[in-house]
Amino acid sequence: MVDYSGRFVWYELMTTDMAAARAFYTEVVGWGAHDASTPELAYTLFTAGEASVSGLMGLPEEARKLGATPRWMGYVGVNDVDATAGRIKRLGGAVYVPPTDSNIGRISVVADPQMATLALVTGLKPGQSQSAEPDGLGRVGWHELLATDWEKVFPFYGEIFGWQKAGSEIGPTDTYQLFAAGGQTVGGMLAKRPAEPVPFWLYYFNVDDLDAAAERVKSAGGQILEAPLELPGGSWFARCMDPQGAAFAVQGKRSRNNSARAPASEVGWSTEWSGISSRGRLVTKPRG
Repeated sequence: MVDYSGRFVWYELMTTDMAAARAFYTEVVGWGAHDASTPELAYTLFTAGEASVSGLMGLPEEARKLGATPRWMGYVGVNDVDATAGRIKRLGGAVYVPPTDSNIGRISVVADPQMATLALVTGLKPGQSQSAEPDGLGRVGWHELLATDWEKVFPFYGEIFGWQKAGSEIGPTDTYQLFAAGGQTVGGMLAKRPAEPVPFWLYYFNVDDLDAAAERVKSAGGQILEAPLELPGGSWFARCMDPQGAAFAVQGKRSRNNSARAPASEVGWSTEWSGISSRGRLVTKPRG
């Protein structure tokens, strides 16, 4: 039996137009979708094959009044949501939604001490955990934190979830710190510039053909915020925004001939979109 404690196990899009978001992501990522609403909550499940991999719901009116915008949120599995939420507050984080029973399990929406938002869950409903297949198509294959200061916030995540450092990638001006959950490297952290918005988590969806997925993003009304860039191992990624303004990324192999790119052993990069910028995590290798 897989122990999901301390791992990302669920993902949820909160948006201002559920119908449009459902059409966009089923087209771009290739997810299936089916209605899982209750009398109290309109809710859609996105599926990869037979497995439910993420959820879709409306952005609550109370959150909109406080300035919240459409966003993806990751849920980390814990053994006790109530106790973990209490520890987060004691360690300088925030609890936005106190522990409560929901349609997916017992949850709490929280923030780290630098105000990056994520959620806790325990008792996740059967069939709604995807950690066992992070490389599968339609799954979230990478988790990225853009922090005010990742070196200061990393101990918080280690204390709360047991995450460990898993090597780093050092660029000309920045360090991209990898982290492992349950012995598996699942993401990275990097520092954002002071003038950027509050820290946030970015999630990377696995696709079979990055170029085709990027074209679908544009044709479905989204934006490519950063052109495809290469990752170690030959995979590529592009950062995107959906029509309602939620940021996400896609990653996978490319179908086009990319031999024209400039050869380099390591390239530092910086990009900015809608006031959000990111740097690091790019290594290219010349091919003979």
